[in-house]
Parts: sequence; structure tokens; C-alpha cells
Amino acid sequence: MLQEISEQPEVLERTIAAEREKLVKIGDYLRQKDIDLIVLVARGSSDNASLFGRYLLEVTTGIPVSLAAPSVYTLYNAKMRLKRAVVIGVSQSGEGDDINHVLESAKDGGAFTLAITNEAESTMAKLADETLLIHAGREKSVAATKTYTGQMLHFYMLSSVIGEKGIDYYKIPEFTSKALELKASVEEIAQRYAFMENCVVVGRGMNYGNSYELALKLMETCYVVAERFSSADFFHGPLAIVERRFAVVLFAPTGVTKKSNIELLNRLKELNADSLSITNDDEIASLSSLSIPMPAELDEFLSPIPFIVPAQLFAAYLAEAKGLDPDAPRSLAKVTKTL
Repeated sequence: MLQEISEQPEVLERTIAAEREKLVKIGDYLRQKDIDLIVLVARGSSDNASLFGRYLLEVTTGIPVSLAAPSVYTLYNAKMRLKRAVVIGVSQSGEGDDINHVLESAKDGGAFTLAITNEAESTMAKLADETLLIHAGREKSVAATKTYTGQMLHFYMLSSVIGEKGIDYYKIPEFTSKALELKASVEEIAQRYAFMENCVVVGRGMNYGNSYELALKLMETCYVVAERFSSADFFHGPLAIVERRFAVVLFAPTGVTKKSNIELLNRLKELNADSLSITNDDEIASLSSLSIPMPAELDEFLSPIPFIVPAQLFAAYLAEAKGLDPDAPRSLAKVTKTL
């Protein structure tokens, strides 16, 4: 897991270089089709990357984006009318039976289908009209890291060819490299949480998907019961679970989500909770029990990939602090097949 976390800047650079021209052609084609709906279908970490993709694509393109419920197709055999839709399957392996079933059904319903995968010869790549590859090499870790950020990168690249908001995604590999320089400090912080059994992970907007991803990483590698919320939703009931020394991890970049994060941190301080913020904002850092400092010049729209890196490191080092092997989580396999 730690090795593959370290490979991410190279993977991102390689993916940009290899896929950029293909994406320009796909963007030209989709603009001609006058698409009015995008549907994303995924499970696990890929679903968390898709949650980020939903926010990014809706904000940058103005096209409504839906996260598909595969069971609608696989258990209830529903038939969708998708003639003006793009349906995007997102899967590291490309072998998720339910994801592939949805893509097949979507094609029958008239959709244009895309696959985002790490495996060029996978079933999903052969099913889809076009395939966007993550050039990550083989991912051995059960806990996905480099393919998660590779999937997120493809949403950046896709939004740049069909949207109107220019995002300098080519800067992301450099910021990701800088995030890896935090290894020693994150390892030290993880020791403090060695006995943590429960926590909440909070993120909003562009980092909402990251809150789901870190919670998943903590559950699968550290066996921590981790709930995840938007900072806005957390006030609507879940705040009641917080008591003295209860741990809350926040993805808290500078930007439009700052106000709600500060409101939450002030409330957590009143409750004597333990807050750990991944942030590039000095005010947020000062209100947090602990913080992991990110570059001040990192724009909110570019923050999700660099911000997940210290979170991935935190999960890996916390597992070790607990005497667990993050590369051998109990009861799990690399490829999960469900219908």
C-alpha cells in the first residue's frame, strides 16, 4: 500500500500523457451529441471517485450527473431510456459483474458508454464504446490508492473537454509529490490514534468523495468504524454522537467550504472533541487539535487528489500502529464480484 501511494505522481503524469489526445476526440464527439445526462456506475473506491466526479462534472459542465444504483438493473431488471446520456463505468479491474451488466443495459437503452479502468483487456473495456485507461501498472494492494486517484484524474480530464471551466489539472502531479513529503509527520500523527476505534470523516463539495474514501480505508485496513458526512449534514443529527476526545477528521481546504468547516470546528472545540484537519488554511489549522498542512497556493478545485494522499498515508501508518498489515485486510479480496 505504501509503495503504491508513492507511485501516484508518476501514474498521474503517465495517464495525462497517454490519454489526453483520446479525451479531446471524445469531447468533440460528445458535444456534437448534445448530451443532457451523465450516469456514473461503480462500487467501492471507484464509487467514491465517482462521487467526486459528480460534483466536478456538474459544476464544470452544467449537465446533471447521476450515480447509478446497480441493483436497479441487476435485481429489478429496470430498463432506462438513455438516448441522450453518457454512462460511465468506473472499475479498477473492469471485472465487476454488476457494473458491466449496467453498461450492457445502458447500451441497449441508447446510451454512449465509457469505461474508466486500469485493465485494457478487461470485460468492461471490451463492452464500452470508448475506454479511458489508468496507466497505473498492476495494483497489488487490496486497498486501492493509485487507481482511485487515477480515476479522479480522468474526471478532471473529461470535464476539461466537455465543460467550460478551465482547470489546470496538469499541476496535480506536482502537488501530489509535495503531499508525499509529509510521510514522516503523518506517521507521527498516526501513532496518536493507535487506540481509535470509532471516528467521523468530514468533507464537503469537491472533497466529499474523499470523506467516503478515507472512511473506507480506515474500515478496511484499520478496522475502525468510520462514518462519513458533509460538514453541512453533520449538524443535522450526527453531531449528537460527539463527546470528549471523539475523533473527527476533516478535509478542509480554503475556498467556498471554509465557512461551514470553521462553524463545525468551533462546535467540536466546545464539545472537547479531537479534530484532525487536512488543510491549507491557517485559520482552520489553528482551530484544529492537529492539522496536516498542505500548500497554501493549492486551489480548492485541485485539492482532492493531493489531499487524499496524506489520508491514504494516515490509514496505512495507523494500521501499522495498531499492529495490523494494511496489505492483508481480513475477509477481503482485490476483485469483488456482485450482482
